[in-house]
Amino acid sequence: MKTSKLALFSKTKTMEGLIDDFLDQVSNGGMKFEQGIATYIDSGAEGHCKDLVLQLRRIEGEGNRLRRTIEVQLHTEMLIPDLRGDVLSLMEDLNHLLGLAEDIFLAVTVECPAVEEPYQADFKLMTSHAVKTLEAAVLGARAFFRNLSAVHDHLNKVGFHEEEVDQIATRLKRAIFASDLGLADKMHLRYFVDKIDSLADEAEDVGDWLAIYSIKRSM
Repeated sequence: MKTSKLALFSKTKTMEGLIDDFLDQVSNGGMKFEQGIATYIDSGAEGHCKDLVLQLRRIEGEGNRLRRTIEVQLHTEMLIPDLRGDVLSLMEDLNHLLGLAEDIFLAVTVECPAVEEPYQADFKLMTSHAVKTLEAAVLGARAFFRNLSAVHDHLNKVGFHEEEVDQIATRLKRAIFASDLGLADKMHLRYFVDKIDSLADEAEDVGDWLAIYSIKRSM
């Protein structure tokens, strides 16, 4: 495969920079989300959690701004007409992951689920793997623009981490519903297990579409 085909925007440095900045925001949002969940579990919704909500909101806002800028430039400068739809869909899907992370963390700080000590380690571990699923999708997207042959390796990691999230989520729900907690508390915890699980599921969906986009680009 020729180098010119590996880097999609090698001759358009402004667009390359915008996409890098956008992917940085998605990645930063994932890390901030993981930090936020760990902070909530360790110290509750007061204090630093409020700052993390604001930080995650700013990251999501900047991601939105960059996505819109990329969309406008792709259309106005008539760049990659054959792949434009795929690239725009990929940007929208990744931006959705960023927004979903913000929504979940905000809901945690508003609803304040009682994550008791027996479940704390698995909640953190599940969140870590969910964020790794997101991050692997971001790395796959970076490879799509810079080194198409590397996409497959990152997508394998998407699937691995998503499966880990599923297993931890099932383990958590079994433990929660086997406990002496009241039904309302059980349902509340189950809701947030499912919400964090959904972040990994959505990242896996991004990976599935990225695999299709990569096959189309390689033709």
